[in-house]
Amino acid sequence: MAPPNEPVNSNLGLVKSESLEQIFDLSNGKFSVRGVPLLSQVPENVSFSSFSSICQSSDTPPSILQRVLALSHKGGFFGFSQVEPSDRLINSLGSFSGRDFLSIFRFKTWWSTQWVGNSGSDLQMETQWVLIDVPEIKSYVVIIPIIEGSFRSALHPGSDGHVMICAESGSTKVKVSSFQAIAYVHASENPYNLMKEAYSALRVHLNTFKLLEEKKMPNLVDKFGWCTWDAFYLTVNPVGVWHGLKDFAEGGVAPRFVIIDDGWQSISLDSEDPNEDTKNLVLGGEQMTARLHRLDEGDKFKKYQGGLLLGPNAPSFNPKTIKDLIAKGIEHEHLQKQRDEAIQSRSSNLAEIDSKIQQVKKEIDDLFGGEQNDATKRECGSCSCKAKEYGLKAFTKDLRTKFKGLDDIYVWHALCGAWGGVRPGTTHLNSKIVPCKLSPGLDGTMDDLAVVKIVEGSIGLVDPNQANDFYNSMHSYLAESGITGVKVDVIHTLEYVCDEYGGRVELAKAYYDGLTNSIVKNFKGSGIIASMQQCNDFFFLGTKQVSLARVGDDFWFQDPNGDPMGVFWLQGVHMIHCSYNSLWMGQMIQPDWDMFQSDHVCAKFHAGSRAICGGPIYVSDNVGSHDFDLIKKLVFPDGSVPKCIYFPLPTRDCLLKNPLFDQKTVLKIWNFNKYGGVIGAFNCQGAGWDPKLKRFRGFRECYKPVSGTVHVTEIEWDQKKEATHMGEAEEYVVYLNQAEELCLMTPKSEPIQFTIQPSTFELYFFVPVTKLGGSNIKFAPIGLTNMFNTGGTILELEYVESGAEIGAKIKVKGGGNFLAYSSESPKKFLVNGSEVDFEWLPDGKLTLNLPWIEEAGGVSDLAIFF
Repeated sequence: MAPPNEPVNSNLGLVKSESLEQIFDLSNGKFSVRGVPLLSQVPENVSFSSFSSICQSSDTPPSILQRVLALSHKGGFFGFSQVEPSDRLINSLGSFSGRDFLSIFRFKTWWSTQWVGNSGSDLQMETQWVLIDVPEIKSYVVIIPIIEGSFRSALHPGSDGHVMICAESGSTKVKVSSFQAIAYVHASENPYNLMKEAYSALRVHLNTFKLLEEKKMPNLVDKFGWCTWDAFYLTVNPVGVWHGLKDFAEGGVAPRFVIIDDGWQSISLDSEDPNEDTKNLVLGGEQMTARLHRLDEGDKFKKYQGGLLLGPNAPSFNPKTIKDLIAKGIEHEHLQKQRDEAIQSRSSNLAEIDSKIQQVKKEIDDLFGGEQNDATKRECGSCSCKAKEYGLKAFTKDLRTKFKGLDDIYVWHALCGAWGGVRPGTTHLNSKIVPCKLSPGLDGTMDDLAVVKIVEGSIGLVDPNQANDFYNSMHSYLAESGITGVKVDVIHTLEYVCDEYGGRVELAKAYYDGLTNSIVKNFKGSGIIASMQQCNDFFFLGTKQVSLARVGDDFWFQDPNGDPMGVFWLQGVHMIHCSYNSLWMGQMIQPDWDMFQSDHVCAKFHAGSRAICGGPIYVSDNVGSHDFDLIKKLVFPDGSVPKCIYFPLPTRDCLLKNPLFDQKTVLKIWNFNKYGGVIGAFNCQGAGWDPKLKRFRGFRECYKPVSGTVHVTEIEWDQKKEATHMGEAEEYVVYLNQAEELCLMTPKSEPIQFTIQPSTFELYFFVPVTKLGGSNIKFAPIGLTNMFNTGGTILELEYVESGAEIGAKIKVKGGGNFLAYSSESPKKFLVNGSEVDFEWLPDGKLTLNLPWIEEAGGVSDLAIFF
C-alpha cells in the first residue's frame, strides 16, 4: 500500500470477475441482477464488462480507491457496437416494465429534475440516470450514462419499454462505431449508498472530476447573503447595491456575502459601437445576444468614484424607480411576444404593436433618465479624498469600509464571458462568432427564451487554446478589484458550438481546465458557484475544483407563462428539483438551493427548506422590501446561519413517488445537525412536468391538504460518520418547529400522523435522549425554538458527573427561547457562569430566554445540574 499522502497507481484487476457474476449476468438477451431479470430483449450488440476489466489505473486518493475496490464487484459497464461509425449513435440497452424507477432528466439545456415511472418507455429525453427498484432482492440498481473518449451519453425512452442510450460527440468530424464503457451499472441494498458508491466508482474510472469530500468549501457556505438578480435584474448599479446592503444592516441581519449578478459587465450588441456599453437594459433576455467588449466592469460601475457613498452627500436611491423599470420591462417583453405572434399570423395589428413598443422604450429611457450614471460622478464630499479612485475596486473598497462583516463579494459571468460570448476584435483574445447547433436530444426539453436568444445571436467563442488566458485575464482583474469569487452561469452553451472544436467533450475539457486553473490562482481554489450546469458533461469534466453548485432551477416569483397560481406551485417544483438532484450532484458538490425573496407570498415555505439545506442561505430581496422577522428565523445577527452538517435528501418512501401531482405524497427530506436529525415535510403538490406539453404546468386538482406520517427511522443516520451513533439511541425527543409541540419516540413507536396544507411545511427535530448517570433522569437539548433550524443552534454538548451533581454543559449560539427535554426539574441552571431562573413543565419542557451577547459571538455557555 502506498503512503497515505500519495496517490495510488494500481492495477484494478484485483477483484476477480467471478465475484462480479454473482451480482450481474448478461446472457440470452437478459440482463439480471442476483438472478433477477432487470432488462429483457437486450440486443446482441450490447456488452457488459466488469469494473476491474475496464478500469485499470487511477490516481484517486487511497481512501477512495480502496473503498471503490472493495465494492467493485457491485458494478460494471455497458457497451455496444454498430456497423457504421457516426457522431451520434443510439442503441437499446434492453427493456423493462412493471418496475418502479426514479430518474433525473434535463428539462432545459441547463436544468434537470426528477421523474418517476415503471417502464423504459416512461423515461424522458436527456435522462442523466435511472434508479430501478428490485424488490425481489430488496435492492436498487442505477444505470448512469457516462463519457467514453470524446463521446457523452444520455438515456432516452424507447418503444415497448426499451431504454435507449444516445452517445454523441457533438462534432461531425468525430465518429466511432463502438463503445466498451458508455454507461455504468451499480447495485446496492441501500439507495443512498448506491449513489455514493456509483459516483465514487466513476471518480476512479473517469479520473476527470473529484468528489465533494476531496474539495475545499467556499467561505460563504455557512453564511447569509444577498444576490442582486431579482432586486435589479440588469439595472444593477453601485448606488442600488449600497442601499440594499444598508437596508439589511439596519434591519439587524447584515449579509456576509453579496453576489452582484448579471448587469455589471461591459457588453454591447453587434449592431452598436464596439467601444460602448449597451444602454438601459432591464430584463433577462435583452442581454442574451450581447457580447463582452472588455473584460472589466461596465461604465455604470467603472464610473463609480471612490468615497462617493461614504460622504455626507451620498446619493439617495428610490426603489420604486427600479420596480417601475422592471414593470415596464415586463410590458416590453409581452409586447415583443405579441409582435412575434403578429408577424407569424400576418396580423394587421403589427403597426399598432410597434407603436406601443416604441412608447414603452421611451418610458424606460425616461425612467433611467441618466440618474444612475450621474449619481456615480458626484463629488464624495470628503476632505481626505485626495487621489480619487474609480471603478469596481473603489466600490468594493467602500463596501468593506462601511459594511465590516462583508466577507465575500462575488460577481456573475457566463462561461463564455457574456451570454453571447466575447465580441471579436475588441479584446486581446481570439474570438469567433460561431452559430449554435442544438443536439436532437434537446428536442424533448422545454421551450426556453435563453436558448432562442442564444441561437438567434450565436456565440462569440474564445479559442479554446486561450481558455487559460481568457479566465485568468478576467479573474485576475476581478481579484485585484476586491472580488473574492464568481458565479459562473450559462455553462452548457458549449455543447451548441463544439462542432469545429473536436466535439462537446474536448471543448468542455479545454474550458473547464482553464476555469479550474484560474479559480485556483485567483480565488483560493474555492471561490466559485456553478449555475445552469445540470448536465453530466459538467459534473464528469468540470468539478475538479468546483465545490458549490446550484441544484435547482431559478427561483421564479411568478409563472412566466401567466398562470396566476404559479406564484404558489412553482415554489414546490423548486424544492423537488433541489431535493432529488442532490442525490447525484451532492456526491460532487455542496448543493446550493438558490435564493428567494423574503417578502414573497411563499417566502416562509422557502425559508423552511433553506433552514435545513446545509448550505448558504441567501435572498434576492428588492431594496426596501424585506420580511426581517422571517429572515431572523434563518440567520444569526452576525450573518452566520445554523447550518446542518449534511445536505437534505428525500426519505425512502418518497424516492419512487411523485410529490408534485400524485395527490398523496408529501415531500420529506432528512438531514443532520451536530446533535440530532431533522425531517422536513413539505406539501409541494399542485404542479409538475407535462411530457406532452414539454413544460411544467399547474395541476389545480392536486393543490390541497395531504396527509402522511413521519418516523425517526426515516433518517438515514449511517450516511454521515458523525451521525451514526445517534441512530443507535433507544429513545428520542421529537420537536415540531411549526406546531411548537414536543413528544417522545422510540424506533419501535408508531409514526407521527400529519396533515399539511398546500405550500406549507413542518420541521421535525429528533434528538437522542440520554439517561444521566445511574439515575432515571432523561435529558435532551433541542435548541432555540425561534430559529427554523432549532437543532442547528446547539454547538457543543457534554454530559457531566461532578460529585453529587449530574447534568449537561451546552454551548448554544443565538438569542431567543432555549428548549430542552428534561424528565425532572433541574436543581440549578447557569448561563455564562451565573445562576438564572428557568421554567420547567411536567411534560418535560425546560425553557429559558437567552440573550445575544455580541462580545461572545452570540454563544452562551449553559450548565444544567440535577
